[in-house]
Amino acid sequence: MTANPNDELVFLPLGGSNEIGMNFNLYGYGPEDDRKWIVVDLGVTFGDQTTPGVEVILPDPEFIEEYAEDILGIVLTHAHEDHIGAVAWLWPRLKAPVYATPFTAYLLREKLRDADLLDEVEITEVPLSGSFSLGPFDLDLVTLTHSIPEPNGVAIRTPLGTVLHTGDWKIDPDPQLGPVTDVEALRKLGDEGVLAMVCDSTNVFVDGTAGSEAEVRTAMNTLIAGLKGKVAVACFASNVARMDTVIRAAQAAGRKVVLAGRSMHRMAAAARSVGLLEGIEPLLDENQAKNIPEDGVLFLCTGSQGEPRAALARIADGGHPHIKLGQGDHVIFSSRVIPGNEIPIRNLQNKLADRGVRLYTERDHPGIHVSGHPCRDELAQMYAWARPQIAVPTHGERRHLLEHAAFARDLQVPQAVAPRNGDMVRLAPGRAEIIDEVPSGRLYVDGGMLTPENGDALKERRHAAFNGMLAVSVVLNDKGKILAGPTLKGAGLPGEEDYSVEDALADLAEEASQALKKLPAEERAIDELVETVLTRAVKKAAYRIWERKPVVEATVLRV
Repeated sequence: MTANPNDELVFLPLGGSNEIGMNFNLYGYGPEDDRKWIVVDLGVTFGDQTTPGVEVILPDPEFIEEYAEDILGIVLTHAHEDHIGAVAWLWPRLKAPVYATPFTAYLLREKLRDADLLDEVEITEVPLSGSFSLGPFDLDLVTLTHSIPEPNGVAIRTPLGTVLHTGDWKIDPDPQLGPVTDVEALRKLGDEGVLAMVCDSTNVFVDGTAGSEAEVRTAMNTLIAGLKGKVAVACFASNVARMDTVIRAAQAAGRKVVLAGRSMHRMAAAARSVGLLEGIEPLLDENQAKNIPEDGVLFLCTGSQGEPRAALARIADGGHPHIKLGQGDHVIFSSRVIPGNEIPIRNLQNKLADRGVRLYTERDHPGIHVSGHPCRDELAQMYAWARPQIAVPTHGERRHLLEHAAFARDLQVPQAVAPRNGDMVRLAPGRAEIIDEVPSGRLYVDGGMLTPENGDALKERRHAAFNGMLAVSVVLNDKGKILAGPTLKGAGLPGEEDYSVEDALADLAEEASQALKKLPAEERAIDELVETVLTRAVKKAAYRIWERKPVVEATVLRV
């Protein structure tokens, strides 16, 4: 296929640029009014204390949804949640075929089964180092190493040039499970000519290299062999090489391994489906833990990030039905702290410590965790192999992307562009530049429903969380005569010994009553006017008492 005079090759991130997580990348080819698109990754991020009641956050597909019939495929680089977690939620809006390697396809099918979409979504399994074509895009998967099985870069060939989309990666010379980085394929791409490399920026501020899973295996073997009592290890379930390391270290120390947490069981099943986790003793379920001596058990747990419903959180709260940890027991955190999770992790660790559990983290026991993302030496090596004309940093906050762009220029890459979500970058023809800004944003999964990022529900919830809430009610007859009330109830409001919340509510009720009595009887016959008067009076009095503006809900009952 040859390029037409009006053809353009564009890159458009709708998630994952200016943030770590929620990856959603688009490549478009053709004239401005008739582009064909492919999606590379479709992931989620997670809520925090700023999003009360919201655990899962999705990229907003508003822009590309308008061109859904021009989407040729959704290509998944690997199976981490921030790369595949949004497929089941957003596929009904995009309805494009999905392409993934076997391990990723297995986990995606489980998600689609949970969403009752398994029979609707067309999934094509692509072998490692496989190739396929989607319209003007010829795609080759490039085997890389990361912290999950089957991580892939994608070489995207078009008539206007080749883009190397790295996905998440590192250079691990001994990954323990799966093949090493396909250096020959990367060098070959560089020899053929790479127009642009869209590349992971997570560890751009970290000198050196990320380290190898082989180093973790050595450290974990030594640590676990020297412990007495019950041992639990918390790690990301998706890091199957780490699971394999922990299981083999435990069994070498004479311990049975109990999987604790749904994700652990799901990942173990996915790993076995592609021939991993072979040659180990049978793994046990949580309900079998009580029958094992304390020095003979190791629990492989979900919850390393302090997730409230994960296995380790329930153990720390003392609410797990089968697993109890206490004095003389040990918990190893074989994971890093994801930014934003510092508070829940600290709370989790304090609860465990309060039970007498000894904790081990990468800070005080170096070697029990290594990152899955490239540090500066690895980035320099990747640029040396691929030799792109354009560097496009992604998978990072703003500071990461700008530092990555500067680093690429230091490595003599001719051009560098650091887009934000919604910035459309023209890669060819001509110099790379941002040519448009399209709608981008977030959708919140709130109570099983998709709601806008700035929806009223979350605004009200945040407001109530900070300021508290008051409910005022009054009983009137049809002519506006007050029969009972106003009465007040409150939530989330402070009191003190000399002026309790009950005293404050009584004063608020009096203020509301006086305001209502000033309203003419004919106006008290109109519910909306009564509600407005009550709300204003209560808000004004509440601010005088607490210097806060609580959410106020007024209710009028007629008899």
